[in-house]
Amino acid sequence: MNEVATINVEIRNRVGSGGAREIRCRGLIPGIIYGNNQISIPISINPRVLWIEMNKPGFFTRLFNLSIDDKIENVLCRGVQYHPVSNKSLHVDFMRVSSESKVHVHVPIHFNNHSKSVGLKKGGVLNVIAHELELIAPVNSIPNELIIDLTGLDIGASIHLSAINLPIGVSIVAHEKFQTIATIVVPTVASSVETEIVSTTETSNEK
Repeated sequence: MNEVATINVEIRNRVGSGGAREIRCRGLIPGIIYGNNQISIPISINPRVLWIEMNKPGFFTRLFNLSIDDKIENVLCRGVQYHPVSNKSLHVDFMRVSSESKVHVHVPIHFNNHSKSVGLKKGGVLNVIAHELELIAPVNSIPNELIIDLTGLDIGASIHLSAINLPIGVSIVAHEKFQTIATIVVPTVASSVETEIVSTTETSNEK
């Protein structure tokens, strides 16, 4: 299980757009804690603290302890709203979870050992079809990333869901059992070669 970070937050008394503007004028970010059949709690959070956590791997797949009025809320972040121009965080949503909770999460896929792939050494190209997968996972077993080993794979190889090792209790949400995640293909250089041939032919014809 990954380390659970604790974040101090405050209850905000005013809700709605006016209350949110007031919080932002104070240099804080408004947010909400909801779920688990409990009343929602409007909160404010320090933007620097949020930024630090957002820049760590797996922000949306990590558990957090929100400390609020001497009470701890166990949560997952389920969304961050951004300003369309400045890209600053405007609002953050946290969902309560318990040790028995199972959640839907999108987890990124990373590919390891490119240098040990036979096909990539030959000049082949890794064609990534799926950059992340939707999983159903117990909150204590959510992987931060899914790793696929490229060792020994040659040109023409296809990587399917079966290549992914999942923690116990975690399942993939997929419509196809043998869904292709990536392939190793021949590089597409023919177009540039054809262009050169056509250019040479046109020059000869002009003569």
